[in-house]
Amino acid sequence: MHKYFLFLLSYFCLLPLYSEDLISQRGMGNLIGAETWARCASELASEGAKQYELSYERSPTMPKSPFAGDYEPKFLPPVGLPGSIQVYNMDVLNENVNDGNQGTQMDAFGHFSHTENTWDGESELNTSEAKYFGGYRQEEVKPSPDSPLLKLGMETVPPIVTSAILLDVRKYVFNGKPMEAGQYVTIEHLEKTLELSGLNTRGILPGDVVLINTGWSDNYEDPDISKVYYSYAPGISYATAEYLGSKQVVAVGLDTPFVDAVPNPDSDTQYEMPGGMPEGLGFPVHHYFLTQVGIYTLENLKLDELSKDAVTQSCVMILPLLSRGSAASPIRPVAIGG
Repeated sequence: MHKYFLFLLSYFCLLPLYSEDLISQRGMGNLIGAETWARCASELASEGAKQYELSYERSPTMPKSPFAGDYEPKFLPPVGLPGSIQVYNMDVLNENVNDGNQGTQMDAFGHFSHTENTWDGESELNTSEAKYFGGYRQEEVKPSPDSPLLKLGMETVPPIVTSAILLDVRKYVFNGKPMEAGQYVTIEHLEKTLELSGLNTRGILPGDVVLINTGWSDNYEDPDISKVYYSYAPGISYATAEYLGSKQVVAVGLDTPFVDAVPNPDSDTQYEMPGGMPEGLGFPVHHYFLTQVGIYTLENLKLDELSKDAVTQSCVMILPLLSRGSAASPIRPVAIGG
């Protein structure tokens, strides 16, 4: 009965995916289905399972992305509806705010593209030959400067309901201390964490969401007085990204504002990327995940409670907004496990 229900769920939920055009835009998201839901179901049914919020509350005083502008909700006064007994409340965001890349969020594949030649930063940027995930070209994705994404936007992202594993490198590699700005999570860090957290036999499975706890969330504060959290952060190396790509994971999320490492230029300690920095890439992990293999990036995750309870396996539910043409979306991910 259980398998028959999953078959029906898979059949009806995957009907929209039968469009070849949509399938080509979903990357590893196409792995989500009956098999990953079955793994998810076992965590939902586990004894002592709890629900964990993996997102922070959104507020005007939260740490904000320097790339996305201010985040200033304006709460409007109550408004009456003429001829009725109804009164309604609404709120708006400030002009020019980028809501999708603020707070706990995920990127669409259309968030990044790449060109053949390195831009010097002074001449006019030529994006006409830019390439996106799946081989899509600029004229197919964003034909004009003010165009929404015609391909690879948030509306192409499937509901992510699948199994997740927590790789707590803070606990198992750095002895409980948070990683430092600019420091890289390596393949060796992940393999050691898999072994010490009892996940070595299971491993990383196709369709998994991988959650990496670095401890950088210690710097998250609301109101954001110190302004440290979004200034720099640890991240994963390019080789680690390739390793996770070989595992065919659907998404990778960290308790940091970027999946890439961003060093503190004023620090006496500077870390070199293991294996070297690929040429011409300012954000190499974003490049690899979003344009090469189709893995969704999850940023600003709240992993402290999951880590404290040592919930290494869970069912995650990540539902981005169906914002047509958008390059990113706020999310409210939850994990259920115990």
